[in-house]
Amino acid sequence: MQRAPSPPLFASSNGIELAYDCFGDPAAPPLLLIMGLGTQMIAWDEAFCERLATRGYRVIRFDNRDIGLSTRLTIAGIPDVAKLLGQALAGVPVSASQVPYTLAHMADDAVGLLDALDIESAHIVGASMGGAIGQEIALRHPARVRTLVSIMATSGAPDLPPPQALQVLLTPTPLDRAGYIARQQQVMKVLRAGSHPDEEALDAARAGRTFERGLHPAGYARQLAAIIASGSRRERLASLKVPTLVIHGDVDPLVPLECGKDVARHVPGAKMVTIEGMGHALPKVTWAPVIDAIAGHAVAAR
Repeated sequence: MQRAPSPPLFASSNGIELAYDCFGDPAAPPLLLIMGLGTQMIAWDEAFCERLATRGYRVIRFDNRDIGLSTRLTIAGIPDVAKLLGQALAGVPVSASQVPYTLAHMADDAVGLLDALDIESAHIVGASMGGAIGQEIALRHPARVRTLVSIMATSGAPDLPPPQALQVLLTPTPLDRAGYIARQQQVMKVLRAGSHPDEEALDAARAGRTFERGLHPAGYARQLAAIIASGSRRERLASLKVPTLVIHGDVDPLVPLECGKDVARHVPGAKMVTIEGMGHALPKVTWAPVIDAIAGHAVAAR
């Protein structure tokens, strides 16, 4: 039976506080889940985490900085995302000095959480922006990474196919409960890129939980600016020696499949699993193959 959600724990990391929780045997090999842009840790569904934990892992999920219950960097101000995006699309690199923080800082946050939990190394699993953060962790702190799983993420190389659903990222977030829930229902339909009536029936309740934990549009803007300013990791990926698995859906409307293939091509020895019919989301129908791939990769790399 799925457990009821419990209050999160908090850990000091990299000068901020991160909200987190854990599933499974505390003595089992640790597996850290990192979520994507503007998305709280509860998007890693409790049942998904429980099922992954039954495969023999201590599963840890957390709110990235500036989202959910983790530290909000209000003092950093709100970046002009439209200007930064226009600069990047014009081929002019956005520097780290133009944004409050980058994905490298967020990678260091995650490693700081491992420090706080007295974890020497962990299996790292990231989705979307979380996958990019996972890549940064493996590049910056390879000794802390047992294995890396990059799900529906990109290397950030500028010559890759652009997001087909870019407008989803740029539409303002309604701040009233009804408006927010309605928008999230629309967004998830776009991101799943197909008919998933069982998932659609759950979207309102999931959005309600997110709303209750707290919206933070300014944090979303700062995270998006971090992605833009972090640039390409493609050349650096060639230096990775961490066992790496890429998981990607073949109908992803936000980060096209070619982006996942690019990561797999440039990490030496990387393996790739393509999930048929999966968009930019993890509906329940994908859980079995995704969990099998994550657990199988971790076991094979021992």
